Amino acid sequence: MEIWINPACSKCASALSLLDAADASYTVRHYLEQPPTAQEIEEVLRRLGLQPWDITRLNEAAAAELGLTDWPRDDGHRHRWITALADHPVLIQRPIITADDGTAVVGRSPDAVRSVLEREPARPDE
Repeated sequence: MEIWINPACSKCASALSLLDAADASYTVRHYLEQPPTAQEIEEVLRRLGLQPWDITRLNEAAAAELGLTDWPRDDGHRHRWITALADHPVLIQRPIITADDGTAVVGRSPDAVRSVLEREPARPDE
């Protein structure tokens, strides 16, 4: 499992605490330092079952600069949204957790994080 985080985000810290409490095995990706590619964003969106505008932080300054609130939200403009997320990773909602079973969640709530833990296989005792 991988979790995309911003270390300054309280929701990210909360998600990490839940994963640690469950002794989950995961990899942390500081997505502002290691931005995802457009292809990786496409894959995460597929796993989430969402559109790019669904995971876009519209309250960020970069969103206002780009005028995102006025962009059409349809298939014809989908690639434009994905490019904006790849070029400005601060716009990506966080944390995003990709599970080993091929699914993903936006882990903003404890219940969302727990839903991933419920799908993960138990770790063998070491």
